[in-house]
Amino acid sequence: MDKKTLLENGLLEQYLLGELNAKEREQIEQLLASDAELKTHFDQLEQNFETLGLENTVTPPVKVKTQLLEGIKSSSNATKVVDLKSNNNSKWYLGIAASIAGLLMIGSFWMYNQLNQVKQQLQTVETNNTELNTTIEVLNKELRDTNTFYTAIVNPDTEQYILKGNDLLPEAKVVSYVNHKTKSVVINTERLPKLDDNHDYQMWADVEGEMINMGVIAKDKTLMTMAYIDHAESLNITIEPAGGNDHPTVEKLVTNVYLN
Repeated sequence: MDKKTLLENGLLEQYLLGELNAKEREQIEQLLASDAELKTHFDQLEQNFETLGLENTVTPPVKVKTQLLEGIKSSSNATKVVDLKSNNNSKWYLGIAASIAGLLMIGSFWMYNQLNQVKQQLQTVETNNTELNTTIEVLNKELRDTNTFYTAIVNPDTEQYILKGNDLLPEAKVVSYVNHKTKSVVINTERLPKLDDNHDYQMWADVEGEMINMGVIAKDKTLMTMAYIDHAESLNITIEPAGGNDHPTVEKLVTNVYLN
């Protein structure tokens, strides 16, 4: 067992809840003794368990407490010397013992339910943390992409080209930003009409009469980067089957622009 396995499989939580066997507990205790960072994480987790348990405590029914106190009081006031020959006394003591055992069973069952509720709440917290981390990662990626687009557009070496729609799609308009020094291409497709699910727009660079694929234009984005092609003479957009094509469908060319 190593530190990575321990953390990824939630073994610390299982250790705290007493769900591991003796060998696993021994391995974890050895790791905790040899790794100060892991021990600090374990102490914090243990504190979280304690805090969560205290915050979610449920007061036992008053009846349970009353019966338990009455049983203890009766036991303390009973005669210490018991005549085993007396059937009535024997039955009386057996009744007390059975009552106390019943109360202990009720208390144990109540504690078991409480522990299960705490475990379920911990699982919910872990799920929420995972979803939060995923959301943060998505937001960070979007921020990085936005910074990339902004940097490319405002760069003084970036050249802007407008691709206007032809007779096949006159309302189409795509703004492209090409930087030959950084070898980057960013396009704005906000004015590109939507296609059905069976078709996609695809961008091509014309290099000495050969159309080279620059990538499929995403339906769910208005700003995106495309592949930069050296020595491109023009940028071209065609309508292709969903997922793109390995060669352009010339009769479905909807817009193009020649580069300086």
